[in-house]
Amino acid sequence: MTSITDSIQYLKSIGPKRAEAFEKIGISKIKDLIYYFPTRYLDRTNLINSAKVMQYVINGYEGEVTVISEVLDKEIIRYGKKQILKVQMRDSAGFFECVWFQGMKYFKNLFNTGEIYAISAKPVITRYGHLQFAHPDFDKLADKESKDFIHTGKIIPFYKLPKQLKAKHIGDLSLRKIINDAVNLYVNEAQETLPGSIIEKHNLLPLVKALKSVHFPENSEELKTALSRFKFEELFFLEILVAMRKQSFKSKLKGYSFHIHSEIIKNFLSELPFQLTGAQLKVLTDIKTDMKSIHPMNRLLQGDVGSGKTVVAVIAMLMAVSNGCQAALMAPTEILANQHYKNITRLLKNLNVRIGLVIGGQKKSERSVIEDKIKKGEIDIVVGTHALFEKDVQFNNLKLIVIDEQHRFGVIQRSRFIEKGVAPDVLVMSATPIPRTLTMSVYGDLDVSVIDELPGNRLPVKTLLRGEKKLPDIYKFINEKAEEGYQTFIVYPLVEESEKVELKAAETHYNELKSSYLKNLRVALIHGRMKWQEKDEIMREFAAKNFDVLISTTVIEVGIDIPDANILVINDAFQFGLAQLHQLRGRVGRSNKQAYCILITKDYLAKKINSFNFNFDYLSRTEIEKNKSMIRLNAMTKYNSGFDIAEIDMKVRGPGDIFGLKQSGFPELKHADIIRDADILFEAKKEAFHLISEDPNLTKQENRIIKKSLLENYRDNLKYTEIA
Repeated sequence: MTSITDSIQYLKSIGPKRAEAFEKIGISKIKDLIYYFPTRYLDRTNLINSAKVMQYVINGYEGEVTVISEVLDKEIIRYGKKQILKVQMRDSAGFFECVWFQGMKYFKNLFNTGEIYAISAKPVITRYGHLQFAHPDFDKLADKESKDFIHTGKIIPFYKLPKQLKAKHIGDLSLRKIINDAVNLYVNEAQETLPGSIIEKHNLLPLVKALKSVHFPENSEELKTALSRFKFEELFFLEILVAMRKQSFKSKLKGYSFHIHSEIIKNFLSELPFQLTGAQLKVLTDIKTDMKSIHPMNRLLQGDVGSGKTVVAVIAMLMAVSNGCQAALMAPTEILANQHYKNITRLLKNLNVRIGLVIGGQKKSERSVIEDKIKKGEIDIVVGTHALFEKDVQFNNLKLIVIDEQHRFGVIQRSRFIEKGVAPDVLVMSATPIPRTLTMSVYGDLDVSVIDELPGNRLPVKTLLRGEKKLPDIYKFINEKAEEGYQTFIVYPLVEESEKVELKAAETHYNELKSSYLKNLRVALIHGRMKWQEKDEIMREFAAKNFDVLISTTVIEVGIDIPDANILVINDAFQFGLAQLHQLRGRVGRSNKQAYCILITKDYLAKKINSFNFNFDYLSRTEIEKNKSMIRLNAMTKYNSGFDIAEIDMKVRGPGDIFGLKQSGFPELKHADIIRDADILFEAKKEAFHLISEDPNLTKQENRIIKKSLLENYRDNLKYTEIA
C-alpha cells in the first residue's frame, strides 16, 4: 500500500514522466507535495458582482474588489500616438472593462473569448459611465472549476507553477486536483513535530488539521489559524537552534579568565584627546565582565557610524595584550583593515604594543615575515581581512577576536577564524544598527551591547534632497565652503559609462568637474578597481588636506575617517540602498563642524519626495514595493539615527539577506516574516530558550519529538550550533 513517504508517481494523474518534472522542483515524495503550500488565495466567500461594485464606487469606496467574470471581446484602440488595450468582461450582473496602457500585445494574447477570470483591482467609473479596472491582477479559472468544482464558494488556493510543470501540461486546476488528492488520501499519516504541551499552551492547530486547512480552508479565520501554526513552528525551531548555539558556547567551552590591569587602561585613556561617552563606558563594563569570566565572551557591539566602537575594541585588545595574550581584528576590506592598523598603531604608540597587518595585497616576502612573527608570539595585535582565515596564519596565543562589520562575514568564515584560537573571547561589531527582531533571532546567541550616544561635540548631519538642476548651485556651495577648510566627497554609482544603465560615472565626471565647476579646487579620484595601495595613498593625501574634493565610488562607504570632510554629495541617490546611504553619510560629520549630505536625484522625483511624507502604518506591502526609492530617500532626510534607518530598511527590503541571514546557518523562513510576525517570534523565542535551559540535550520524553524533528528537517543547520 502506498504511503506518504512513497514517490509521487503513484498518485493519480502523475505517473513516471510527470514525476520527473516534479523532482526538478524538489518534490519527489507525497510528503513533499503535501508541504508544497499555496503562495496566495482567492477568497470566493466574499465575492461581489459588478452591479454591487458599481454601487460601492458611487458611494465613495476606493479599495480593491474581486469579480469572477467571462471574457467577451478584446481590442487595441488608438488615441493619436497612444494605444490602449480594452478587454470586455461580463458576470451575472452586468458588464465592465479591463484596460492596459502597457504590454498590450502580451495581454491581448493572454485573454481569449469565453475564458473565466477572477479580476482584482481598484474599480473606477469612467466619464461615459462604464465600470473599469486598470492593469488589474487576475487569475484564470477553468470553466468547470468556476461553476461546479469542489472549491466553489470557498477559498481557492493558488500554487507557484514552475515551467517544469507547465511543460507537462499541468495548470492551476490540475495541480490543485493533484494536491487535493494527496491531502485527502495521505495527510493523516503526517507525524506531529511539536509536543502536545506546546500545541495546547500556544493554542496551535495540530499538524494534520493545519495541513488540511492551509491547502483548502473553509474560511479566512481557519486559514489564518493554520498559517499561525506553521509560522510558530518555523520560528520555534529557528530559536531552538539559536538557544542551542548559545548554550553550547557558554557551557561546553572553557575560556580564558583575564585579569584586568587597570593601570595600563588608565594610561591609555589619559593620552586620548577626548573623553569616552557614558555609553562607551557602559559597554566597556560589559566587556570587562565578560573577559574576567571563565566562559568565553560572545558579544555583539552595536553602534551608529562615528559612535566610537573602534576605541572600545582597542581597549578590549589592550586588556588581552596586558595578560600576555594575542588579539586579532578582522575587517571586510583591505582599505579598512589598513586604516584600522594605522589608527591602532597611532593610539598605542606609547604603550610598547607590537602590531601587525595581514591582507591579501601584501608581497609574499613581507607576508612570510609577519606570519613567522605571529606564530612565535612576537606580534600582540594582528589586524587583517579574510586573509586571516588562511592556514599559513598561525597564532601563538590568540585569546581575543574582534570582527568589524560582522554581517559581511558568513558563519562558516567566522568559525574558521575562531578556530585559530582555543575558545577565544569574541567581540563582533556592527555599524549597521540591527532591528530588535533580528537581534532576537539571527543574533539571539550573542550578548548585545549598544553605543547609543555620539561624542558630545557632534552636530547632526543636515541631509538634503535636490534635483539635478541644482547641481551648479551645489558646486558653488562646495567652492565657498572650501575657503572655510571644508573638504567634499562626491559619490557616483559606477566606474565607467554603461549603455544599459544611464548613470553618471566617476571617471567621466572627474574629468568634467575638475576642468569646469571645480577648476579652482584640488580634485582627486578613487574607485574600486584601484589597488588598495593606490586607494590608501589617495586617502592619506586627502586626510592631509592635499585635496579639497574626492570624487569616488562607494569604496568610501565603510570606516573612512576624515574629520574635515563635511560635505557629501551622492549622485543618483535612488540607486543606493538605505543602509548604504546611511553608511555613506557616516563619512561626514566627524568633527564639531556642521556637515551636509546632499542627495541628488531626478528633478521630478526630488520635488515629489520633498512634498510627501511616508507613514509606514498606512502603507500596504504593494505600496511599499512600488515606492521603495522614494521611501528610502524620504527616510534619509527625515532620520539621522541608524536605528530608525535600520527599522525602515528592513520594512522596505524585508529581512532577507540584509544582515547576512543567508550566511547565518539558519533555515530559510518560508512561512514567517520576522517583521510582521514579531509577536509570534517573541513567543517562540521565550518558549525555545526556556526549553533548552531546562533540557539542553532534549533528552526528556516530551522533548524527543523536537529532537526527532531537528534531525529530520534541520540536520544541516545543527552543525552550526557550536559556532558563535
